[in-house]
Amino acid sequence: MPSIKCRCGEILRYGEIPCQEEWLLISDVDFDKLTGPINPESIYQTMTSFLKCPCCERLWVFWNGFATQPKEYAPYPVQFLNETTQHPLGEKSLTN
Repeated sequence: MPSIKCRCGEILRYGEIPCQEEWLLISDVDFDKLTGPINPESIYQTMTSFLKCPCCERLWVFWNGFATQPKEYAPYPVQFLNETTQHPLGEKSLTN
C-alpha cells in the first residue's frame, strides 16, 4: 500500500478505498465546467488529491498526480486581537 511519512513522523497510507486521510479538491473553474448528468469517474479525474495528517494537520497535495512528489503545506496559527481587528492578509475577520 502506498504511503508517505509526514514531517511529524506519522505514516500516511493512501491506498485504501475509501481512504480516511485522502481528500479531493477541485478548482472553481473546473467545477463550473461540469454540466448535465455527472459521471463520478469524470469528476474524480479532474480533482486533485491531498492527504491531511491526522496528527499535525499538514496537507500533502499531489498537484501533478501520484506519480510525482506531493507539495507540503503546514498550518500557520492566525491570531486575532479582537473582533474589530483586520485579518493578517488585510481582510476583515470572519466575526465582522
